[in-house]
Amino acid sequence: MSLLDDVAERDGWRCWVCDEPVDADMSVNDPRGPSVDSRTADRKAKVTERLAHRACNTRKGAVKVVIAWPDRLHVVEPAPLIAVADRLERKGGRELVARCPSRKDAQEAADWLVDRFSRLTPGLPVTASVDAGGGQFLVALAAGRR
Repeated sequence: MSLLDDVAERDGWRCWVCDEPVDADMSVNDPRGPSVDSRTADRKAKVTERLAHRACNTRKGAVKVVIAWPDRLHVVEPAPLIAVADRLERKGGRELVARCPSRKDAQEAADWLVDRFSRLTPGLPVTASVDAGGGQFLVALAAGRR
């Protein structure tokens, strides 16, 4: 296991589960305090230790976490982001992740995804695109192989 400070510095003192800041001065026993968490049970994962709030770490337990899409985004059938991240890390390529009713909604979702993936999969350059199709707009993520 890495030291808490090493993991926290690498992750920019942000919880990988909820993407909120983690207070370095908070007690490790406080629910909003820092803890080191295994991002996935997959032993092949490139990043095995991540910073999480104590409560986020406890709440998820030993199961795979679900990264919630923000309620402010207007998306239909959003993809499970952890599964998308795993596939993009492993194979690269392009993957459709959501449908949106307008180009503006799709662009907002695309911008959020690129920002979120910069912390979810550090070191993996992820880009997003918006394509019209079938009277709606499709949001896709793409990444090259590491």
